[in-house]
Amino acid sequence: MRLEGKTAFVTGGASGIGAATARRLAAEGARVGIGDLNEGGAREVAGELDGFACGLDVSDAVSVRAGIEAAVAELGDIDVLVNNAGTDMFSFFVNSNEELWDLVLGVNLRGVLAVTHAVLPRMQERRAGCIVNVASEAGRVGSQGSAAYSAAKAGVIGFTKAIAREAARYRVRCNAVAPGPIETPLLNAAPLVLGEIGERLKQAMVNSTALGRSGQPEEVAAAIAFLASEDASYVTGQTLNVSGGLSMW
Repeated sequence: MRLEGKTAFVTGGASGIGAATARRLAAEGARVGIGDLNEGGAREVAGELDGFACGLDVSDAVSVRAGIEAAVAELGDIDVLVNNAGTDMFSFFVNSNEELWDLVLGVNLRGVLAVTHAVLPRMQERRAGCIVNVASEAGRVGSQGSAAYSAAKAGVIGFTKAIAREAARYRVRCNAVAPGPIETPLLNAAPLVLGEIGERLKQAMVNSTALGRSGQPEEVAAAIAFLASEDASYVTGQTLNVSGGLSMW
């Protein structure tokens, strides 16, 4: 098992990619902590894994500090951080407003910064650790109906590179994955919010993949587990597309 003896913390681990990642890291031997705004869902997944769970609002600095402190008190120092928590409020940009921008950027970008800021100093002190950020193909190619989300995920990709450069001297790696259309509650919300247009947008994304299908959360989790493991010991600052060939660069 590639993560035997390691401690991992996954944000947004109550469902979708986060839950699949928590399960995969546990299967690889890690002790797993989960933080999620949906505390009940986080505890349910953690219960399967004999792990730790806490309520966590990544857009709130006080909640982040409290959650990380609780996880460290229960599990010990965090070796692997997976910044997965995300949300979107599907809307064409001309119909959006500052409230939507603040929510989407607050969770998807500022949340990544906040949790990393809470965890990275101790990783650097220990001269050991690994961070995997969940970005998105939307941050590379843009996504209709998700302008703020696309901007936030592009920011995550840039942040990943910056932290990889800053933390390398401390032997801390930082990488990201960029999922394409993955069968998660977030993807399936588009038709619910935008109706027929949302369904067409979802299908267009799937049709844009070279493999011609949507992905499963477990396929993203497998990529995250690779980046978190010593198999990726010479990989940092990279964003790995997990998108069925939606983009190839």
